[in-house]
Amino acid sequence: MEKAQETLQAWKGRVEQELDRVMAFWLEHSHDHEHGGFFSCLGRGGQLYDDLKYVWLQGRQVWMYCHLYRKLERFRRPELLEAAKAGGEFLLRFARVAPPGQKCAFVLTRAGSPVKVQRTIFSECFYTMAMDELWKVTGDARYQGEALDMMAQIVHWVQEDPAGLGRSQLAGTPASEPMAIPMMLLGLVEQLGEEDEGLARHYAELGDWCAHRILQHVQRDGQAVLENISEDGRELPGCLGRHQNPGHALEAGWFLLRYALRKGDPALRAHVIDKFLLLPFRSGWDPEHGGLFYFQDADGLCPTQLEWSMKLWWPHSEAMVAFLMGYSDSGDPVLLRLFSQVAEYTFRQVASTSRGAWLCARRC
Repeated sequence: MEKAQETLQAWKGRVEQELDRVMAFWLEHSHDHEHGGFFSCLGRGGQLYDDLKYVWLQGRQVWMYCHLYRKLERFRRPELLEAAKAGGEFLLRFARVAPPGQKCAFVLTRAGSPVKVQRTIFSECFYTMAMDELWKVTGDARYQGEALDMMAQIVHWVQEDPAGLGRSQLAGTPASEPMAIPMMLLGLVEQLGEEDEGLARHYAELGDWCAHRILQHVQRDGQAVLENISEDGRELPGCLGRHQNPGHALEAGWFLLRYALRKGDPALRAHVIDKFLLLPFRSGWDPEHGGLFYFQDADGLCPTQLEWSMKLWWPHSEAMVAFLMGYSDSGDPVLLRLFSQVAEYTFRQVASTSRGAWLCARRC
């Protein structure tokens, strides 16, 4: 136990130092003081190489600034809150393609004109997260109203009628459910219900639905987490059905751990650790060079995605969160060891080569 505490304290110091470096980078280089919002296409030295603005990244940056401001004393700085509010106002003015319609753009010009729309819910999900965190730190009811209205629209698209997404259902298209849909909704359920018992009760049934749908992605007698399944919970044929995303499985794992903690369900916690943490990590970790592969094929065939073998930063971040959360809940030393394994790789290959801007991807 003493050794584990030493390990945790050492990593706490390294993560705090890296967080300060990352925040300094984005505070210095990402703010658009002329048009509002944030730049995200930045080189390692902070140079801007494209001024397009991606709505889900705008939402995530607003959320992150607000969350740090709310949770950590050293980030309770006026300039951080003002930047978050400016980003939120940019989203309010420009995120929707055709107000009062709720569909958000995927990409905007620097000045806020829509460039591209995706037929998914993800821009809207990150818009909701941003607005809810702004409400939590400012108390401005406009932001909460925006979050709840968008959440209602997302649930309508997912559970009732997806027509508003603009996605045509062609005769040959298999009716499938990607794991990202219930996973993101489960995250929103927790976000909106945090510190609000009324909203937590309101979304409880939706949370149960999301968890059930995610758990159905454990297929092949519990030996594989598949990214896409049929709407009735079965494996799909072909490459679509065999597709695996280790980072997504690990991300879903820590969402489910939070859900199991709220439900007070230790059996579910153990199942999630086994199937959504250990299983995808063991299949997705590169035994030769280390790191998590981006995509895999459940039958060991070559994935159709050409970038399948790349090691992106975000699956490793999700893995660190998942293993540390799993260790915190269970005390299993195996999970702490796996956290350290992933963290060592990540800090060596991604963080140590940057000046606060993590590398997007590596080949090894």
